[in-house]
Amino acid sequence: MFANLIVTGHAEHFLTSRTKAIDEKFCGSCGEPIKIAAEICPHCGVRQFDPPRVHSDSADKNRVLAIVLALFLGGFGIHKFYLGKPGQGILYLVLFWTWLPAIIALVEMFRYLFMSDEEFQARWP
Repeated sequence: MFANLIVTGHAEHFLTSRTKAIDEKFCGSCGEPIKIAAEICPHCGVRQFDPPRVHSDSADKNRVLAIVLALFLGGFGIHKFYLGKPGQGILYLVLFWTWLPAIIALVEMFRYLFMSDEEFQARWP
């Protein structure tokens, strides 16, 4: 295809027309630049495969760190604060003297341990 463009003299137009902005990607079907979050190409109407996850400015949560926090500091609810559940973390802090939060944290640690990374990231982005 590219060799045919060079022979016909259209290579310069092909190379210059295929630019995209920082918030765009190329359509997998027609090759036109489209927005990164687009699920369907507005040019050809083809659904885009593997739509990207919209990331916040913060980094993804680390499953291994959540496991370690639940194991060693779970009785105080530190893993809940890390996972963005401050209300549950405060409840763990209030009830830490009963050892009930430590038992629950141990169960949660095993849940995190046997959870895949993809499932963990889907649950706690």
